[in-house]
Amino acid sequence: MRYALALLAIGNLLSYLDRNIIFALFEPLKHDLHVTDQQLGWLGSAYAIVFALAALFAGVLSDLSSRRVVLARGLALWSAFTALGGATRSYAQLFVTRSLVGVGQSSYLPAAQALLADYYPGKGRAQAMGIFWIGLALGGVSAVYLGGVLGTHIGWRLTLVVVGLPGLFFALLMGRLRDPAQHGPVARDPRARVRFTRRAAVRAAMPLFVSLLLATAIAGALAFFEDLPPSADTVAFGVVAGVGTIWSVFLWVRMVLRHRHLFPIAQPADLVDEMLDAASLVLRTPTLIWLFVGGALTSAAMNSMVAWSTSYLQRELHMTLIQAGREIGPVGLVAGILGSWLGGRLGDRLMDRLAGGRVLAASLGFLIGAPLCVWMLLVNNHALFALLFGLVVFFYTWYNGPVAAALFDVVPRGIAATVMGAYVFFIHLAGDAIALPVIGALSDRFGIRPALLSLPMIGLLGGVVLLFALFTVKRDMERVSQAPHA
Repeated sequence: MRYALALLAIGNLLSYLDRNIIFALFEPLKHDLHVTDQQLGWLGSAYAIVFALAALFAGVLSDLSSRRVVLARGLALWSAFTALGGATRSYAQLFVTRSLVGVGQSSYLPAAQALLADYYPGKGRAQAMGIFWIGLALGGVSAVYLGGVLGTHIGWRLTLVVVGLPGLFFALLMGRLRDPAQHGPVARDPRARVRFTRRAAVRAAMPLFVSLLLATAIAGALAFFEDLPPSADTVAFGVVAGVGTIWSVFLWVRMVLRHRHLFPIAQPADLVDEMLDAASLVLRTPTLIWLFVGGALTSAAMNSMVAWSTSYLQRELHMTLIQAGREIGPVGLVAGILGSWLGGRLGDRLMDRLAGGRVLAASLGFLIGAPLCVWMLLVNNHALFALLFGLVVFFYTWYNGPVAAALFDVVPRGIAATVMGAYVFFIHLAGDAIALPVIGALSDRFGIRPALLSLPMIGLLGGVVLLFALFTVKRDMERVSQAPHA
């Protein structure tokens, strides 16, 4: 179990290193490719959108096929495209490679956490998840440090190559990992409960695709008008794409509710049944709804803060790229490791006294950390900023382990990875995919400090939303434990 936990945590480290390295390189990218902050934000948003959409299907594949194969192939894919980003010569090429990094990484979180939940089925699950999520802190903060050091000495292109290649080696190790839940093929009902035709699939997805195309066209057209506010194209894109997304989700939910009397029955017959099982489960489990909404808000706050922290230090505190990496890299690294470990441990300890202990631990991190984040963004002293940055990272990283454990506490084992994929899909599409370019647009117009000051408020709201799960988690856990297929 310890080897599996260590290997999965290293894979998570590589995931966040390859994901966040681009943020540490924002300033050299800005000057080399001659792009705006809003365009830089879209690099992160493109990744988040593709990552979220692909995670929805990756979770299903993890439940229906070999999780270790999904993990190994995903790790190899995102590592290769991270390295290929160093060969790009234009913003458009880099945009494409970062999007494809999202495709590879989408497979990791659902499959890895479902696998880890099987290794640690009961007590100690939140702490194991907390150790797994140390990879977020190690990878995220290492990206800041390595981006500063390597970006200064060898340039942003070679930096992408250097951080991308190690993942290919670890992909080989991941493919040999033992899966404790695989004891031969799973018996499935050969008859699908819902006949999902191509026409129905196109009808459900059409509003999303049409809105994305229309939003892109409108945003592109508005870019030709110089007298419009800098954020006009971003707002237009967000509104049109948001309407299409909500419409598609509404059609999906309506279909699930029409057939909710069919779910869940034995094992799903195919991919469609698996996805409908997950959708039905989320809609019938209040705890999951609170976790999804709270997760989207906290993801927007945390990931956007990480994305823009290096640029903030360079612009507001007048540091060089390498100074920024050295200033917050080591302190963030220590704080992230301690926060992830303590958050998981605290969640398990509180769980012994309260059914919602894991949810409470996750919420407290943001309730305490948000005011400290505001203070951090208002100071100009380098030493005080580094201290507050460490405290913010420490409290914000309490969240990951307990929330992941709480999600698996209320989800049947057979569709755990699918529901985790739906969770990843929702929090990134409704969270940082929107927040990253919006913060960039606000920065273009008002400056980076006022733009970032909105993030602690979003994180605080996310922490409050998570508290509502305290009133529902016990009942949802009891329902899962009584289910014959749990």
